[in-house]
Amino acid sequence: MTGTYNEILVLFSLLVAILASYTALDMAGRVATTRGGAARWWLTGGALAMGLGIWSMHFVGMLAFDLPIPLGYDIALTLGSMLAAIGSSAFALWLVSRADLPYRLLAVGALLMGMGIALMHYTGMAALQMQPGIEYHPGWFTLSIVIAVVASGAALWIAFQLRTGGRRKLLLRLLAAVVMGFAIVGMHYTGMAAARFAPDSWCGAARGGGVPSEWLAILVVVATVAIMGIALIVSVLDRQMHARTHHLAHSLARANEELVQAALHDPLTRLPNHVLLQDRIEQAIEKARRKHEQFAVMFLDLDGFKGVNDAYGHQAGDALLVDVAARVRSLLRGQDTLSRLGGDEFVLVLAATDPEGAAMVAQRILDTVSATALSVHGVELNVTASIGIALYPSDGDSERDLMAHADAAMYHTKDNGRNGYTFFAPSMNISAHQQLKLLNELRRAIERDELVLHYQPKFAAPDYRMVGAEALVRWRHPELGLLSPGAFIPAAERSGLILAIGDWVLDEACRQMRAWRDAGHEIANVAINLSSLQFSSPSLVEAVAAALRRHNVPASSLTLEITETTAMRDADASLGILDELTAMGVKISIDDFGTGYSSLLYLKRLPADELKIDRAFVHELETNADDVAIVASIIALGKTLNLRVVAEGVETPGQRQHLRRLGCDLYQGYLMGEPVEADQLFAALADRPLA
Repeated sequence: MTGTYNEILVLFSLLVAILASYTALDMAGRVATTRGGAARWWLTGGALAMGLGIWSMHFVGMLAFDLPIPLGYDIALTLGSMLAAIGSSAFALWLVSRADLPYRLLAVGALLMGMGIALMHYTGMAALQMQPGIEYHPGWFTLSIVIAVVASGAALWIAFQLRTGGRRKLLLRLLAAVVMGFAIVGMHYTGMAAARFAPDSWCGAARGGGVPSEWLAILVVVATVAIMGIALIVSVLDRQMHARTHHLAHSLARANEELVQAALHDPLTRLPNHVLLQDRIEQAIEKARRKHEQFAVMFLDLDGFKGVNDAYGHQAGDALLVDVAARVRSLLRGQDTLSRLGGDEFVLVLAATDPEGAAMVAQRILDTVSATALSVHGVELNVTASIGIALYPSDGDSERDLMAHADAAMYHTKDNGRNGYTFFAPSMNISAHQQLKLLNELRRAIERDELVLHYQPKFAAPDYRMVGAEALVRWRHPELGLLSPGAFIPAAERSGLILAIGDWVLDEACRQMRAWRDAGHEIANVAINLSSLQFSSPSLVEAVAAALRRHNVPASSLTLEITETTAMRDADASLGILDELTAMGVKISIDDFGTGYSSLLYLKRLPADELKIDRAFVHELETNADDVAIVASIIALGKTLNLRVVAEGVETPGQRQHLRRLGCDLYQGYLMGEPVEADQLFAALADRPLA
């Protein structure tokens, strides 16, 4: 008895085999990439989906086979064939989930899996319970077993190779599923070709209450395709979840890198900050100690950077810092470190170098920074740098000592004209310690009543009467004697003590004016200098008002002097502060006029009462025609804006004569009156009339 095949169902069985193969490959990837309980669940689900898929393909193939007799299937043998397919699939997935798959294990696995698939096929054939029994052609039967074993081996190898993801692997997995599907179908139909049915055969399962083939096949196909579909959908969703989790993990890792970058690097220049620099120096010390090498720590500070910020704003200053950092970094080797501590301070760590090498690098840095003008926002800026150098181990064997000594050497460079480099010497450390000691003593100077004001008179043309005075702070140091402002004001500004000193000067000047008035000495006006920190303080206006109220002096008797660069740093904010002060009646003087970069548009809006010509222009007034022209322009500008013009630093009759000829209003200088203590001011000028 000869059977026939339904071509459509044969094609459908091939599609089911391909789908089962793809599900198997996908499940192999799931099992291989998970651990613990999740791996066991994927193994169980994968075995069910893959086994039912292969088993379903067998019954679709059986449904495609048609004999001229009714067919049915014994339910027990049918379930047994299904268990054989599921067991073979579970074994295959476990095998490919291993870390490695040697050829010997692959061969054993192929044999066991092939025998399992063959057992599934021939058990399913036995479920027909044909009478007389089915006979098999030895050649075709053997070939079907060989195909099952070879196909299983190929499937195991392919699944092992393609178990990881990736776009290219997904395409290869689809192609492999097609090859595996054809192999499985080939085994099935080879086995069917081996079957021989006697002419008078009849199906015992059909007569003995077995399940009709049509109903069983339809039920099996629907259930199996549904299971495989669900498995694939779950796998796709799991893959998407893994992809999303991977993306989130990548984003988290990137965010963590950015946090580390922010914690260890300067946000402006992206250079290592002080935290990372400290670690780099400690590493350099350890390496140099181990290899008996030298290395250098350089402290670099830009000269005049504050003036750039004051004149062009902080954006221009930031752009300048970025440009300088890029230029310096281009001169260094990969093993060197360039760090920014803040402001315009940079630190370099030069690995494995001697004094000659450090000096050569320092000179290259100086030449690079100063040789070419830096273009910032369309403005050409020429800057220089001061460098201090400390060497390991001769100048220190710790990070703290090397940094401190390089810093001291850098300040020594600044004190000696700037735009150069200096190697640390022990004598510099003494100076640094003295500066620190002086700063600590300055903190207690106000409490100990060691500060004192001296007053330098101002005189008005044409008869040179005293019309006011400028209060100048001095420090009566218990050991060093009377110190001028230049000895302690810069340190006070760097440390922030200038705010407390400024408040003391304001209060003391108002107290002294009250004392003079009570003693019968009338003085029109006393001027005091405001530092940039004091001027930008939010409590300035209230502090001025409180001092005037406390000592009961009129606001018009107080003049506040601010430098041109301070007034122009934030012109709009300066206008607000000055408007409040002038509304009280306080006078405003623009100090050091001509040294900054004022905008005349803002200058005419400033509620100022006077301009002070910087002493630098007065010093060479008798010999320098350019200075004469500048002073004449300032005086003319003051007249135009209805401002009184004060010349400071008048030391010779010739200077005074030039100023008078140019129309200057007020004079201040050693020629006409030196700074003296409050009780000596009127005694020294008893022969001069008061305004």
